[in-house]
Amino acid sequence: MRFLRRSLTGLFLLSLTLGLLVYAGVQVRDAVQDRMAQEPRSFPQRERVFAVNVVTANFETITPVLTAFGQIDSARTLELRAAVGGRVIEIAPEFVEGGAVTEGQVLVRIDPTDAESVLQRVQSEILDAEAEQREAERALVLAQDELAAAEEQAVLRERAFQRQRDLEERGVGTAAAVEVAELAAAQARQAVLSRRQAVAQAEARIDQATTRLSRSIIAEAEAQRRLDDTLITADFTGTLADVSVVQGRLVSSNEQLARLIDADALEVAFRVSTQQFARLLDEGGQLAEADVTVSLDVFGTNLTATGTLSRAGAAVGDGQTGRLLFATLDSAPGFRPGDFVTVEIEEPPLERVARLPASALNAANQVLVLAGEERLEEIGVNLLRRQGDDVLVRAEGLQGREVVAERTPLLGAGIKVRPLREAGTAEPEEPEMVELTEERRARLTAFVEANTRMPEEARQRILQQLSEGTVPVQVVERIESRMGG
Repeated sequence: MRFLRRSLTGLFLLSLTLGLLVYAGVQVRDAVQDRMAQEPRSFPQRERVFAVNVVTANFETITPVLTAFGQIDSARTLELRAAVGGRVIEIAPEFVEGGAVTEGQVLVRIDPTDAESVLQRVQSEILDAEAEQREAERALVLAQDELAAAEEQAVLRERAFQRQRDLEERGVGTAAAVEVAELAAAQARQAVLSRRQAVAQAEARIDQATTRLSRSIIAEAEAQRRLDDTLITADFTGTLADVSVVQGRLVSSNEQLARLIDADALEVAFRVSTQQFARLLDEGGQLAEADVTVSLDVFGTNLTATGTLSRAGAAVGDGQTGRLLFATLDSAPGFRPGDFVTVEIEEPPLERVARLPASALNAANQVLVLAGEERLEEIGVNLLRRQGDDVLVRAEGLQGREVVAERTPLLGAGIKVRPLREAGTAEPEEPEMVELTEERRARLTAFVEANTRMPEEARQRILQQLSEGTVPVQVVERIESRMGG
């Protein structure tokens, strides 16, 4: 009996368990069918509104500033080179890197012993040439006197010959006497020729002596110049750079010892595009004398100098574009050759232009402006200049319009926006409200009250909003998104 009772009890519990499982399955099936039979909830679709910064486009007269980058250089730079080789025996105390020297100051002295010896030898040769010239002049005077005496003797011999011929014709003289007289006349003429040749030789000797003296004088000037080249002086007042010599060193001819730079004759060289260069030309096609401002940023401290455009490069280098310009600086304290500086040039003023941020302009030279109902409209503009982060534009119908300052790919014509004015605050906008049914209100209220992670202050504020007749749509959507349907 006990076995039968236990068997019936087990059978009863098994049947009960199966029945509960079947009941649970039916309940799950019904719940799923009800859920699938329900219509999905649809939330009202809202147009997306973008917040944009806007600026007002006002036409005015603006003077554009052309900005370029250049390098400071000196208009007067002299390479100090040794004209003669030798040992450096004296150096000025200022002959150091960065030393300031004055015009005419002796900087380096090279051993002049060899140059002095050459000069003395040449001066001795000049004395010999002068003596030779004086002796040749005296010899010429003697040769001319001998020539005159020979000519007188030739005249006498010729007269004697004519007299003997006359005597022969009258029958008084003899033929032998005539021949002797004729021979004497011929010898006299020969003596005249010899004396003329002696005079010519004396004149040639004078020419040779004069030429020798001239060569000696030239050699003396050259020797004196080589002696003067042993002294290296400053041609102008300036500062020394690249000093590479010490006292006692042997230097060779044409070796560079230093560079002398005139720090008061600075200029800046910079390159601009061809289009920018064309804007700097006057009506005659010549480079205008525009004012230039040069600045050097030295750890937050700006060195500034002013100047004037002076000239343009004669040719464009290989592999380069644009034009190379030079500007002469008036006064540039603190600047040094080699400084990399920023150059600003004022261009002719532009009338009726608007200054806008560069980010407001797209590649097609179009801007977005506010139209009716705070929707965007696209307007094409004429880009005149780029000024750093700004652009200067001109367009019909742009005066007084509000332009989007930062254009993004999400913005386009017809999109509704929420403008942010210059103060950076959004224009007041009434939030969209919705009326709730009692069932929906109760469900939202129960969810908020059951949320223990929400701060008490926020919970009370949301409950206060839910208790009112109309509730902001944004609040309802945020709560229902957290409820998960």
